[in-house]
Amino acid sequence: MTPDETRITLKHHRICILIPTYNNCKTLERVLNGVLAYTDDILVINDGSTDDTHEILSRYPALHTIHLLQNKGKGNALRVGFREARKLGFHHAITLDSDGQHYPDDIPVFVEALQEEKGDVLLVGDRNMAAGGIPKKSSFGNRISSFWLWFETGIRLQDTQSGYRLYPLHKIPQKFYTPKFEFEIEIMVRTAWKGVPLKNIPVRVLYDPAERVSHFRPVKDFARISVLNIVLVFITIFYIAPRNFIRNFRKKSFRQFVKEDVLESSGSNRSKALSIALGTFIGLTPLFGLHTLLTISLAVLLKLNKLLAFAFSNLSIPPFIPFIIFISLSIGGFITGHSVSLTDTELNWDLVKQHFLQYAIGSFVLATTTSIVLGTGFYLFLEQVNPERKKQN
Repeated sequence: MTPDETRITLKHHRICILIPTYNNCKTLERVLNGVLAYTDDILVINDGSTDDTHEILSRYPALHTIHLLQNKGKGNALRVGFREARKLGFHHAITLDSDGQHYPDDIPVFVEALQEEKGDVLLVGDRNMAAGGIPKKSSFGNRISSFWLWFETGIRLQDTQSGYRLYPLHKIPQKFYTPKFEFEIEIMVRTAWKGVPLKNIPVRVLYDPAERVSHFRPVKDFARISVLNIVLVFITIFYIAPRNFIRNFRKKSFRQFVKEDVLESSGSNRSKALSIALGTFIGLTPLFGLHTLLTISLAVLLKLNKLLAFAFSNLSIPPFIPFIIFISLSIGGFITGHSVSLTDTELNWDLVKQHFLQYAIGSFVLATTTSIVLGTGFYLFLEQVNPERKKQN
């Protein structure tokens, strides 16, 4: 797609370019000139820069520029930009960083990818993290982020941390809770929760230590991202997964729902064995009152067999509870060195409360060991009785 074709298509789809910037005067002008080759619909959010950014932007009077008096973080700048873009009537926004790592020449890649989609989509640039020149800490952080995105949404992306993205402005959440780098994780996850697909598209990246100024603070920002993921995981388990389960029930006939979402008879032996292991593990942990919710939610998230997981989570039914408590206390006592004599002591909940740490340690060890044994055992059994499910290659 030529620059002129890209310019026409950007206008047709009401796509603007949104550039948040903070103290990137070395690269800002080059980035702006590169984007201007494709469009004049550019929003620049100057996030309280203290260098020559204001003077550089004064040379581009045609741009739509917002100067924030105080630096409040990239997330806040993007929020301001999204709000302004919607006011101006744009339907999509392509965001790119002003530090020079993104190539404006990749704008047509986003435009072409959007045209190929039949509906709304959030496109994230895939920077090929295995390429030379990319810092190892960025590659490691990206792998961690990709795992949590998959857990929270069920979507697998190769690159989740690239700031080069295309957002559907009327499909992203209208209210946000994070102001800094973690914002780009929040908006991805919460947009996916609304049913909008997330997809990677290949883009180039330039890491030039002589020019690039990174404002990412490893300790503080990783801590903020970790806290956000804890919150998102909690919401995923206790709200999103049950919500999706109920929605599937409403969309299908009862027979179809039972066959596809509960029985899942077409599931692999590995999936069934993992479902048994999951149910066993949760059922033997001291999370009483939450066993069913946790089991169903995690089974939905991990795409496991809900019926099998639920069935094996009920190992802790009343007749078995005394035996589970006894074994857990015994294992915990062996590990901590503070064994409790049960010969002259009544086995009840008061005893568990008095030695809760010992009981908790023992129960998690018991849950882990039993889930591995049962999961492995049932997998071997299923492989014997269902040999046709084995991969032929």
